[in-house]
Amino acid sequence: MQTSQSHLAYLALEHLIVTLALKPGALVTEKQLIDMAGHGRTPVREAIQKLAWQGLILVKARVGLQVAEIAPEDHGNVMQVRRELEPIAAGLAAERATDEQRARLIECARAMEECAVTGDLAGFFSADKSFDEILEDACPNGFIMAALGPVQTHARRLWYSTASPERMDRSISLHVAVIRAIHAGKPDEARAAMTALIDYLAHI
Repeated sequence: MQTSQSHLAYLALEHLIVTLALKPGALVTEKQLIDMAGHGRTPVREAIQKLAWQGLILVKARVGLQVAEIAPEDHGNVMQVRRELEPIAAGLAAERATDEQRARLIECARAMEECAVTGDLAGFFSADKSFDEILEDACPNGFIMAALGPVQTHARRLWYSTASPERMDRSISLHVAVIRAIHAGKPDEARAAMTALIDYLAHI
C-alpha cells in the first residue's frame, strides 16, 4: 500500500479537486497547493505531475497551474471507458486479491455504510478513492488499472458536482455489492455488480 509523502500529497490535492474545493478552471500557484496539501515542495511537485498526467491540472506556460475545466462530453467519455474495463478489473480482483486486500475492502465497505448513515458525502468520496486503490492493488493487469485510474478520478469529480444524499445512498449500496462479491472471491458476481454500478452512475 502506497504511503509515500508524494502519494499523500496527491491524495490531499485529488480530494480537493474531486470535491470542488479547488474549482474547475481555477488558477493556482505551487505555493497554494503546498499549503493546501500540507506537504513539502518535492512531494507536492510529484503530486502535481501525477495530476497533470491524469488531466486534472493543466501546466500552462507563462500562466502557471490551472484546475481542469469540466467539459459537457466528459461524463459520457469517462463512463464509456469504465463500462468496458471496470467489470474486468473487479472479476480479476475477486480471483486474485490477497487476504489483506479483502480485509481492507470490508473496512472500505463499512466506511461507506457509515457515510450513508451520517450523510457524509466527502467521506464517501474518500472511501471510494480507497476502494479504487485497493482494486488497483488487487487487479493483476496493470494496463487496465493504468487506463482506469484517471477516469475514476474524473468520474468522482463529475459525480460530486451533481451529487445528493439520495443518489449517494444508492451508489453506496451498489459499491458495497461489488466489494462483497470481490471479498467472497466470486468473479462472475463481481463483474455483474460492477456493471450494475457503472450503469447506475452513467445515468445520473
